[in-house]
Amino acid sequence: MSEKIIRSSGTRTGEHTVVHMMRHGEVFNPSGILYGRLPGFALSETGRGQAQAVADAFADHEIAAVFASPLQRAQETATPIATSHGLEIITNDDLIEADNAFEGLKVSVGDGVLGRPRHWAKLRDPFTPSWGEPYIQIAHRMLGAATTARDAARGSEVVCVSHQLPVYTLRRFLEGQRLWHDPRHRQCSLASVTSLVYDGDALIDIVYSEPAGATDPLIRGA
Repeated sequence: MSEKIIRSSGTRTGEHTVVHMMRHGEVFNPSGILYGRLPGFALSETGRGQAQAVADAFADHEIAAVFASPLQRAQETATPIATSHGLEIITNDDLIEADNAFEGLKVSVGDGVLGRPRHWAKLRDPFTPSWGEPYIQIAHRMLGAATTARDAARGSEVVCVSHQLPVYTLRRFLEGQRLWHDPRHRQCSLASVTSLVYDGDALIDIVYSEPAGATDPLIRGA
């Protein structure tokens, strides 16, 4: 892990492209619900600071395009990066948060819905998972978003602002790991950057960085 974001440079093909998959910053969520794809969840003051910190880290990078999930928190995270490079945000629905049957509910230990028997059937299959969008579907749409971004920024860099589970699922897919996992061990802090390094069309490296600092992977805001 590093605080420094990798940048594009020449390779044997002369076409070194970096697709930066970024998780959005902290969200204002005083009720502590799992908000998923619900509208109206904006960045907190801390989240805005995290977004600006990453924009500052990208200031001297050659950013050719900025893509973002359609959700407000992703759009707000992408804004300072796009603004500093004189770019318009391109909205890509493939970057959206994973669908979740617990959306709008509390899922925290002690006061959450997981302690209520009527919700237990939703947990019957953690490997797909049964309570939300299948991991393989998330991986495929995120790979499509990464490919679209790479093709838009050949020989340069591009930023895609998405959400914790989609970004981390894509990373596990590309690294050949099983897609089901323990969320307590996700390496995908708020406003972190998972950079996909391409030599031509070939993925040659994945580099993780935390320019805005590390956060607990269980903090709500995926």
